[in-house]
Formats: sequence, structure tokens, C-alpha cells
Amino acid sequence: MNICYYCFMKLNELKLTNPYLALPAECHDRVKPAPLKNPFLIHANEAVAEILGIDKEELHTGRFVDFANGAFQPEGSDTFAMCYAGHQFGFFVERLGDGRAINIGTLNGLHMQLKGAGQTKYSRSGDGRAVLRSSIREYLMSEAMHGLGIGTTRALALIGSEHSVYRQEWEKGAIVLRVSPSWVRFGTFEYFTHKKRFKELEALADYAIAESYPHLVGLEDAYALFFGEVVEKTARLMAEWQAVGFNHGVMNTDNMSIAGLTIDYGPYAFLDDYDAGYICNHTDQYGRYSFGNQPTIGEWNLRALMAALSPLIPREKMEERIAQYWKVYRQHYIQLMGRKLGFDTIQDGDLELIRHMLGTLQGLHMDYTLFFRTLSRYTGDRTDILKLGLYHQPMKDWLDDYDKRLLQNTSTPSEREEHMLKLNPKFVLKNYMLQEVIDAAHEHDFAPLDALFRIAQDPYAEHPEFEHWAGATPDVYKNRKLSCSS
Repeated sequence: MNICYYCFMKLNELKLTNPYLALPAECHDRVKPAPLKNPFLIHANEAVAEILGIDKEELHTGRFVDFANGAFQPEGSDTFAMCYAGHQFGFFVERLGDGRAINIGTLNGLHMQLKGAGQTKYSRSGDGRAVLRSSIREYLMSEAMHGLGIGTTRALALIGSEHSVYRQEWEKGAIVLRVSPSWVRFGTFEYFTHKKRFKELEALADYAIAESYPHLVGLEDAYALFFGEVVEKTARLMAEWQAVGFNHGVMNTDNMSIAGLTIDYGPYAFLDDYDAGYICNHTDQYGRYSFGNQPTIGEWNLRALMAALSPLIPREKMEERIAQYWKVYRQHYIQLMGRKLGFDTIQDGDLELIRHMLGTLQGLHMDYTLFFRTLSRYTGDRTDILKLGLYHQPMKDWLDDYDKRLLQNTSTPSEREEHMLKLNPKFVLKNYMLQEVIDAAHEHDFAPLDALFRIAQDPYAEHPEFEHWAGATPDVYKNRKLSCSS
């Protein structure tokens, strides 16, 4: 994306477009935002403002708060909610849609939404609002995933208010002004196939290709090639989640991006101690969306998309492409893990060494992020690594194999350390850290939020002032589950 550093605009100079509204009327519903009462700015993302071409001085004005609240709509804004269906915990729901997200327009290739701006046609019995705690979580985690180099939506602003919202108890409403190069979901295609609206389905496919895969426009077999690209992007995204230890928590097909992005941050979690069976969503009673099951669900969701695209693409062509899913996933995952372990190249036997390591971490209840950061400085002295677990022998056995593997590197130990420190974050935003920020925010103290935002933007830096967040998660906070409203 090209950015004109001399062309930053004031808010009253913005000219938005609405390319999604060119699709048939069944694809969306025009709706106006319902602004929050007494809104105020909590945080603004200057990096996203730069991409959008918005003058950063505007971020601290009352007009910007109005913009994030839906009260000020720039030229060209034509607000709407998107229609989609989805498989939720494996069961098909024929009509979902943006129940609390309202699209306000597109700028420099990014589609802007207000999450928490009121009811839409798709809110069902909901109030269309978002509370402060969930809004903080999405605002910070979307930036954290970007900082880790993982495909994600992002956010321009977070505003709070004195607007009361009821969730088990009364809380304060908030809005996240979030942005994405695409908001099209697997479930968007499922909706039109289920309704047998094949004209709309074809128009949606053409739109998604032009939006996210423009190199395919006009090619013969473009729809099949499109599906193949979605398969590959999804496989790579799953590998990236697994390598960094991220558990999404609600991998319904309506939460799966056609562009291979991480979207819809709810009861997510980064691993505390490594646990392949970890479940971060207390609604997920049977572990469908457990950490270790995410790659399998990635394929399941692609097969649901395959069924939705079947009116446009012969089944055998899609089978050929989905057959590549596990190959792409394994190759990317092994590459990522090999780099995290400091290997110059991937060799036969590395997968077995990785499995041995994960089994050791699981058995010793070791903090996943802290283990890799500590290993980044490993020179043969095992003291620091062995301190991470109560029982030493299993880790000693794995380190024996690791030492032998390192002998096959051509890089020096110092080069390996430098390389690993750039790949193994010192910080990930664990749930106990986010809860500290949320608790402070409820007292109108937003300094901890700003601190975590700085960490999110550069999780590989040392940040000595935040050292208290660099250790293992305190036992009392480990492996807690959250709700979908989180």
C-alpha cells in the first residue's frame, strides 16, 4: 500500500467510498450508528491513522471522538451492516450478520467499522453495544497480532462513554473503530448458498477476488484458484497461531476471514503454561476450539466454505486444492518452529524434535513464551532453562537432542541468539495482563493500557520498564476461561 506522507487529511477532508454497497441489496442493510452518551477518547493508533492518510493531529480533537462515535460522518459515508450466516460450534445458523458492527466507509483500501455502535437488522435480541472490557481486549490484541507479524484486522481508535450497558451487571459502553482490508467471511458465502441466491453468490465471489486476490481477476478458473488461495492462507494462519501459542476460542465459520486474517477477538488467550488441550472459551464444553484442535477446525471450516462455493466451482477442483491444506500447514509450521529454535535450515528429524519439545513442555507445565525467550540466549549452560520447570530430567533429555542438532548449524551462537531474539517475543498479551488494564480503566486510569499498547507494537524489544510482565503467568491467573462477550 502506497502512503503519501505529504497528503495527510483533516477529518472534514475525508472522502469515503463504499465498494461493498455495489453488491446486491441482499448482501447488506443500511443502518445509522447510534452514538454513545458522553463519549471520550481512550486511545488512538497513529500508525493506522498514517495508513489511512489521516493527520495525526486530528486524533486529539472532538471531531475525531465524534467520528469514532458515529456522530460525524465524512463525505461519502453510507453506513451499513453486512449479512452472513455461519456454523457456530458445528451447527449451521442460517442468518447472523453484523449484530453490533456498522460499516462507515472505505479509505485507502481499508474498510472501517464501528463495533458497539448500536442495533442493526442482524442484532436479533442483542443491544448492538460493546462494553469497555471487550473493547479494550480487541483494541490491544489486534495491534499485538500485527506486532507479531500475524495477519489481522487492526483498530484506529477506542472510545469510552457514560452509556450504561447490561451484561450480567451494568457496565459502560465503548466503541472500537476497527479497520480491515476485508470483512468478508466464510459465512458470507454460506448465507447465499443456503438461500439459493446464486446470482448474489457469484457477485460476492467476484467482489472478494477483486478485493483480496486481484491478481486472479480475469483468469480462467478464477473461482477455483480463489478457493486454493483461501486454503493456503488459512493453513498458514493456523500455523502462525500454533507457533506463537494463540488460542482464538471461537472459530465459527462466521469468524473466519476470506482474506486469511485473524478477526473477531472474543474469549481468546495466549498460552500460559503449554497445554495442547487448553480451552479458553468456557462455552466450549467439549473443546472443539481448543488450542491443539485449531488446525483441524481450520480444515473443517474450509470444507464448509467448499460446500458454499459448490454452485460456482466443480467439487473435484476444490478437493484438489483442499488436499494441499495439511501439506501447507505442516511445512509452514515446521519452518516457523525451526526458526524459533534457531535452526539455519530444516532437516529430517526436526519435526520429531519439535514434538519431543512440546511433550516436554506439556509435562513440565512450562510457560510457552518464556521458554522460547530463555532458549534464545542458550549457550550450553542449562541453569536458566531448568529453572522454568520443577522436574529437570525430561528437559535435560530434550536439551541433549537439541545440543546435537545445533551442531549442524553454520551460524555462530551469537548469530543464532540475535536471530532467535527477533523471532521469539519477550511479551505476549496474556489475559492476566489485559485484566490489569481493564481494572485500571474502570477507574479511569488508562496508563496501563498505553503501556500494553507500546508492548503490542514491539513485543520483541526488551522494554526494561515492563519487566514485571515478562515472567511466567502467576499461578493464580493461569489458564482461566472467558466468555464470548469478553
